[in-house]
Amino acid sequence: MSRLTRVGLGALFLDPGVTGGSETYLHGLVPSLVRLRPDLRFEVATTRRGAEALAREEWAEEVEVRALACDDDEPFRRTAFERVGLRRLARRRQWDLLHSLSNRGPRRAGVAHVLTVHDVIFFHERALGALSTYGMRWAVRTAASRADAVVAVSGAAADDIVRALDLERSRVHVIPHGPGRLAGRGRPPEEVRRRFGLPDGRILLCVAAKRAHKNQVLLAQALRALPEDVHAVLVGHDEGYGAEIAAAATASQVEKRLHLIGFVSDPELEGLWGIASCAVLPTRAEGFGLPVLEAMRRGIPVACSDIPVLREVGGDAARYFDPGDPAGAAAAIGALLSDQSIGARGRERAAGFTWERAAEATLDVYERALARHG
Repeated sequence: MSRLTRVGLGALFLDPGVTGGSETYLHGLVPSLVRLRPDLRFEVATTRRGAEALAREEWAEEVEVRALACDDDEPFRRTAFERVGLRRLARRRQWDLLHSLSNRGPRRAGVAHVLTVHDVIFFHERALGALSTYGMRWAVRTAASRADAVVAVSGAAADDIVRALDLERSRVHVIPHGPGRLAGRGRPPEEVRRRFGLPDGRILLCVAAKRAHKNQVLLAQALRALPEDVHAVLVGHDEGYGAEIAAAATASQVEKRLHLIGFVSDPELEGLWGIASCAVLPTRAEGFGLPVLEAMRRGIPVACSDIPVLREVGGDAARYFDPGDPAGAAAAIGALLSDQSIGARGRERAAGFTWERAAEATLDVYERALARHG
C-alpha cells in the first residue's frame, strides 16, 4: 500500500514567458498528475512571478501554490531557496516526496526526491556565460547525486545525463513529454502578418531561444538558396545570439526575409503557427525538441537537425539535415515546401505523445523513489 499522500513540486525556475520548455513541462504534466490522482495533495513551490501567473490557470485551483521570496533573475536567493528553503518547506508541509521539475533542487531534500533533468547541454555546449555555466553544472550535479530518482525526457538525454553526471543508468527513468501546450485560438492571419511586418508569402517558423547551440545562423544561410517568397520567422528570447544571426542574414543578403521576434503571447504564437508552411529546428543539441511535436500536432511539416534526440521524437514524420550544412537544410526545406503531405504523418506521430502517459509514468517513478528512500 502506497504511503504517498502529499507531493511538493519545485518550480523555482518559473519566469513566465521566459523559461521555455520547462514552463511547458509544468503546464502539461501537473494538471495531468492532478487529474490522475485527485486523492493526492499537490503543492507547487514557485517564484513570486510564477505564483502570480499560476493564479490565472484553471488547474491551479486543484493545487496549493506557494510563492517563495525569490525570482529566477535573483540567482543567489533562488539558489538558497532551492538548496535550503525547499527542504524546510518539505518538512513544514509534511510532504512525502519532492519533485524538482527542472534540473535543480536540494542536495538533501529530507524526503523522497525526484529530479527532472531536461538536458545537460551546458556541460558540452556554449549555452550560458562562464559563471552561469559553472553554477548550473554544480547545482545539477549535486542535486542529481542524492536524488532517489532522476527523470530524463528522452533516451538520448538519458544517455547524456548518465555520462555527464556519472549516474547509475538504473536511477534514470525516461519519460517523454506530451506534445507541448494545448493549441488555443490564434490571431487571424492578416492580423499576425500586420503585427510582425510579414509580407504575403511562405513562412518558415523557428521557435527557440536565440542561443548559439540552437544554431539559427544555419537557417539564415539556408534561406539564400530558397525562393524569394520564402521568409523565416525566428521566435524566442534573445540570449546573446541575435546579433550573430542578424549578421549572418546580412552576409547572405536575406536580411529583409529573416524576421527576429522575441517573446510572443500564446494567441500570437498560435497565429504564427497558423501561417507557417514549414517548421525548422536547426539545433545542434536538445533534451527533447518540443517544437517538433508542437508543429506536428498542427499538421505543419517539419525540417530539423539529424541528431539522435530529434530522430527519437520525429521518427519518419520529419525531414532531417546535417546541422552544419546550409545547402542540405535548404534542400530539406524546399522538399517540404513542394510537398506538404508529410504533415499528416506528423499528426499521427504527435498523437502518440500525451501528457497523460507522462503523468502515469511519473507517478510510477514517485512510488519507486518512495520505496528507495525508505
